[in-house]
Amino acid sequence: MAQKTAPFAPFEWMIAWRYLRAKRSEGGVSVMTWISLVGITLAVAALIITLAVRSGFRYEFVDTILGANSHVSIYNSGRVTEAGTFAQVITDYEDLAQKAATAPGVVRAAPLIKGQVMAVNAGRNAGVEVWGIRPDDLMDVRRVVDPEDYAGDINRFEAGIAIGAGVARTLNATVGDRVKLISPDGVKTAFGTSPRQAAYEIVYVFQVGRYDIDRTRVYMPFAAAQEYFNREGQADEVEVILEDPENVADAELGILEAVGENALLWTWRDSSGAFLQALEMEDNVMFIILSVLVLIASMNIVSGLIMLVKNKGRDIGILRTMGLSEGSVLRVFFICGASVGVIGTIAGIVLGCLFAIYIDPIFDAVNFVMGGGVWDPSVRMISRLPARLEVGDVMSAVSLSLFLSFVVTIFPARRAARMNPVEALRYE
Repeated sequence: MAQKTAPFAPFEWMIAWRYLRAKRSEGGVSVMTWISLVGITLAVAALIITLAVRSGFRYEFVDTILGANSHVSIYNSGRVTEAGTFAQVITDYEDLAQKAATAPGVVRAAPLIKGQVMAVNAGRNAGVEVWGIRPDDLMDVRRVVDPEDYAGDINRFEAGIAIGAGVARTLNATVGDRVKLISPDGVKTAFGTSPRQAAYEIVYVFQVGRYDIDRTRVYMPFAAAQEYFNREGQADEVEVILEDPENVADAELGILEAVGENALLWTWRDSSGAFLQALEMEDNVMFIILSVLVLIASMNIVSGLIMLVKNKGRDIGILRTMGLSEGSVLRVFFICGASVGVIGTIAGIVLGCLFAIYIDPIFDAVNFVMGGGVWDPSVRMISRLPARLEVGDVMSAVSLSLFLSFVVTIFPARRAARMNPVEALRYE
């Protein structure tokens, strides 16, 4: 009767290692096993790279949204003026901002004026969105104060306007140029409404890395915006910056209680939530697709291990007649197959992490080879391909690869363990 041994005893590892390093002519590891090793490496690397780019996309989108926009916008629910018109402007914006600032989780609250106008410079024009904001409040707009690239001096903001890099390119304008802003909602005369025009010096050009902001955003001092848009003593909204914008839903009730029932709230999730949900759905689909690739690569281990078992049939018969148990034989071939999965997974981790870390020079090389224009910010909405390695994503890829590799290895290993030693040695 075969003597029972402790699972994964040293001699089992020794036999498995001899089989793994044996030459092809000696009945060792087949070409199929090497193919499965390379396949697992590439599949794990692809999964890690995809997860890193996915995390990078979400981080960049959310960071630019939160770093250059209001986390919560407070609007007036509206009222009917003495002239019979419906107005939503805020006249008590100072009081409203102070009340909003007292709500739990609020870092600051400030009034804003917004308007869409035409910007003109040297015969070129562009539609832009003007944000009237106080200089001190602009200093709290993180992505504008600390952008990807900039020109000029933001400390001179009171003397002019700050524009996005995309606006500057469209207008062929730079710091020091005077840009004319034209609004169709101007002075009303007996002959109709005359467009409002005013020229402002560009004192600061910023690039936050988000196309729709860099291409349209213009900041103007709050007092100058009130004068330009005929908003003396008024504001269009009050912007609120939160300490934890990811949990904006928890802060909404507190803000409403602080500002009163006549206010309307619009959060950053209301404006971008649908896009983030679509991005998350796409991420899940990509994870499933790449998981199938890992499974296909792991299935190659089965082919290689079956061939190894066939080549080592005589050895199995001898080992069994020497007293090796079925469990020991199973573990020997399980180690052979699992080792391929482990080695391939480790190689995939290294390759995937290196690719994610050096994605910028790699992408620059691809862009150079392709002649440029590979990345279109107007379509992708951000200026570069982001990648962000996170421990959870890497562990997900590792867990999936190892799980599939171990599971598919069990079946050919069991076949080897159940081989009849008499049949294995009959024709030897």
